[in-house]
Amino acid sequence: MTTFVLVPGMCHGAWCFDPVTVPLRAAGHEVVAVTPTGVAERAHLLDAGVNLDTHITDVVAAIAAYATEPVVLVGHSYGGMVITGVADRVPESVDALVYLDAVVPRDGDSCADLVDDAERRWYQDTDATGFGVPPLPFFDPRATAHPRASVLQPLRVGVDLNRFRRRVFVYALDWPGESPLRPSYDRVRDDPAWTCHELEAKHNLMRHAPADVVRILVDAAAH
Repeated sequence: MTTFVLVPGMCHGAWCFDPVTVPLRAAGHEVVAVTPTGVAERAHLLDAGVNLDTHITDVVAAIAAYATEPVVLVGHSYGGMVITGVADRVPESVDALVYLDAVVPRDGDSCADLVDDAERRWYQDTDATGFGVPPLPFFDPRATAHPRASVLQPLRVGVDLNRFRRRVFVYALDWPGESPLRPSYDRVRDDPAWTCHELEAKHNLMRHAPADVVRILVDAAAH
């Protein structure tokens, strides 16, 4: 069976993957859902030093602790930054990459570089600590502020994503207006090395289309 390592988007903890972790585990797979430093039950760790490198290290440590074989790395939204960095640091531990309506960075990109102006304006909001971007009003009540430094730090990578057996992008079609993830989707949609899916669902695909997400993840692991 496969080990899936799941990385959430901004302001969310491992709990956001519950609708897919339950069926994946029921099917016999191992699932490691990671809460990044400074978010959710780890919100007490938020400070000026928590950045993208911190979150990459979180996931590398989780793989080292829980996985005995190369994993399927799954990143939602901002999580695409993290899984790309993880694939660069420990390529031997990664079998496949799945970007769930996520940014797909290249060397030198920050998350802020890859989204639209409205998203970037949100990144300028500040919570009481001065270090976090507060969750948007419509987010899950469990959402907490997200470390601002992580969305502003450029990613430094040298890995060629084509070295990995599968690269999958899942694009959510149900956005109010243009999706801020469209530029990332456009980077890969016509590349035959990528498998792309479009779902008639809102951005939080794990909540709004869990059965489809599970099907796509299992397929990514099987080929």
